[in-house]
Amino acid sequence: MNTQNIEANISRYELNLKHESEILLACQKERNIESCFACEKTFECEKRKKYVKSVYESMSQGEGGGFEF
Repeated sequence: MNTQNIEANISRYELNLKHESEILLACQKERNIESCFACEKTFECEKRKKYVKSVYESMSQGEGGGFEF
């Protein structure tokens, strides 16, 4: 993969993370909470699931797993 393709993928994953983060923060603001863990829908929430997925994708740049916490 050439440098230009790598940069395009990075931008795509970072943009998606930013987008999902904004959606999640808007939801928290609407519910007047500071964390998803204060919400009764924490583990069933589709917004949170999409956000978490975008975090993983951003960390791995779409390569799947292979990173350490």
